[in-house]
Amino acid sequence: MAKQSAPQDLAGIAPKLVELSNEVLFADVWERPELSPRDRSLVTVSVLAALYRTEQLPYHLGKALENGLSVQELSEAITHLAFYAGWPNAMTAITQLKKIADERSA
Repeated sequence: MAKQSAPQDLAGIAPKLVELSNEVLFADVWERPELSPRDRSLVTVSVLAALYRTEQLPYHLGKALENGLSVQELSEAITHLAFYAGWPNAMTAITQLKKIADERSA
């Protein structure tokens, strides 16, 4: 699994945000042993889908697949979220998941 990092092209405009993302979020929080990377990905994808964070969701869907979640598991989580986070949020997330799954299978 490749280590996550903030987009380095943002360092020119927000160096501290990139530094905190890399050193606190990715090097500390994501590495804590209490949750596996797979579980952290499931939580992250769920929250991003629920909050309609469509810019961040594709990256984290891809990372979730790399961290061991299957397309079927992500699909089931998104379907479950539809009843708690709203149908439009779930439909957007499932559309993004389909695109990523199609790209990876091509």
